[in-house]
Amino acid sequence: MPLLTGTPVDRQAAPSARRWWALGVLCLSLLIVVMANTSLIVAAPDMTRDLDLSSSDLQWVIDGYTVPYAALMLVLGAIGDKYSRRGALVAGLLVFAAGSVAGSLVDRTELVVAARAVMGVGAAVVMPATLSLLVATFPRAERARAITAWTATSGLAIAVGPLVAGWLLEDHSWGSTFLINVPIAVVAVIGALTLVPPSRAADMGRIDYAGGLLSIVSVGCLVYAVIEGPHFGWGTGPVTAAVVAGAGLVAFTLWELRHPQPMLDVRRFARRPFSGSMIAVLFFFFGAFGSIYYATQYLQFVLGYGALETGVRLLPLAGAVFAGAAVTGRLAPKAGVRITVGTGMAVGTVAVLLLALVDKGADYGDFLPSLLLLGFAIGLSVSPATDTIMGSFPESQLGVGGGANDTSLELGGSLGIAVLGSLLGTAYADRLGSLAGGRLPGGALDAAEESVGGGLAVAEQVARDPSAGPAQARALVDAVHESFAHGVARTSLIGGIVMAVGTLIVLLVLPGRKDPALRDG
Repeated sequence: MPLLTGTPVDRQAAPSARRWWALGVLCLSLLIVVMANTSLIVAAPDMTRDLDLSSSDLQWVIDGYTVPYAALMLVLGAIGDKYSRRGALVAGLLVFAAGSVAGSLVDRTELVVAARAVMGVGAAVVMPATLSLLVATFPRAERARAITAWTATSGLAIAVGPLVAGWLLEDHSWGSTFLINVPIAVVAVIGALTLVPPSRAADMGRIDYAGGLLSIVSVGCLVYAVIEGPHFGWGTGPVTAAVVAGAGLVAFTLWELRHPQPMLDVRRFARRPFSGSMIAVLFFFFGAFGSIYYATQYLQFVLGYGALETGVRLLPLAGAVFAGAAVTGRLAPKAGVRITVGTGMAVGTVAVLLLALVDKGADYGDFLPSLLLLGFAIGLSVSPATDTIMGSFPESQLGVGGGANDTSLELGGSLGIAVLGSLLGTAYADRLGSLAGGRLPGGALDAAEESVGGGLAVAEQVARDPSAGPAQARALVDAVHESFAHGVARTSLIGGIVMAVGTLIVLLVLPGRKDPALRDG
């Protein structure tokens, strides 16, 4: 029984069981796109040391990928619909591989950021193409299972990225974490050309490039403001970007309402299944990405795990994703989308709130229940939400549907990392200032308050100072650990509250199984 809540046009399914091999290619393509971000979590310390990155530099090494990725997905999904979804997938993989090769070879910060931006462009082609090809390839009776596998791959990549990167960093430089994408991309290209059936929209008409440009400006400026504002202050740049994003979204909405063939028909947001699912994806990845971001830092900086050890300890999350995916395959057809998605979001909320109990004595065992619950929630809730979103689009707009779903996902993740990361940094700095303010000179305190890594670096300098010594260094390390644990607890409480509010909104917006909104076309 399908999970779809709209009444989209029937699509031509692939003629044979080869479509399951095609699904493997699509999932492999998705895997490296998600891994490109999660692998940096454990590679960041090595990159910071080798490239002498400031906090701002490191943020843009990460977000040089995120901004084009989020901004371009809608437009590039429409181009794939128009000309060739399989061609778009292959082209995106090749661009992604080229950016990966460049990133492994350069040794200057601005060039690494540029290489990451090229990878982001490639990812913006690949991500919606994987979803549009999936929906075009599978008949309705099998589509829910295929989307569940797609979702499980996203969760798997969250854990596998740090694991593979950690394994490579045992004997190689951080550049190897870029190169690992290349052979996988080559295999995916060969698989796409041999196993994935060609697909494009029939009688799509002209692409709404004006609406596409407005979407690029709006989403790009919004993501930029989200990244820069919380981390580095609401100066002229972030405020200007936020104003431009707001004006762009208004202009985009007005243009799309009047255009005969809009890039994205904004009237869809009046349909509760679609809007509720989009809200669910955004809120869920807000909490998931944000909490994984700072939980991983705790494992590395406070508990002292190496890159590989950290990756291994994230594996339970991947296993829990598959468990949740198995449950949603049985639960969603019986209970409906609202119950399944709402339950998953509630479990995810509990996972984040459990981290509010973290204190300076917390060890890996205190994080494990949260990782398990969060993984289970990803597997349980994201698949039916994505299925509902894709089911709201006709055959001619599958790429746009994939772009809409993935933009919501990426925007939620960016908000989670930026907003929760900013709250964490503020709570950490405030607590460290109260614990160590009287024992460090102003410059050293400022450096220690910038990040947990900065605090530990200052402690190393104190240990080498003859006038201070090991005892004072150990006291500073204890203060840094306690302050970061305090920051994790405070941030998790706020993040959990936000997710709880999001869960209530989703339960109110998504229709029940007998609601007339389920029959909205």
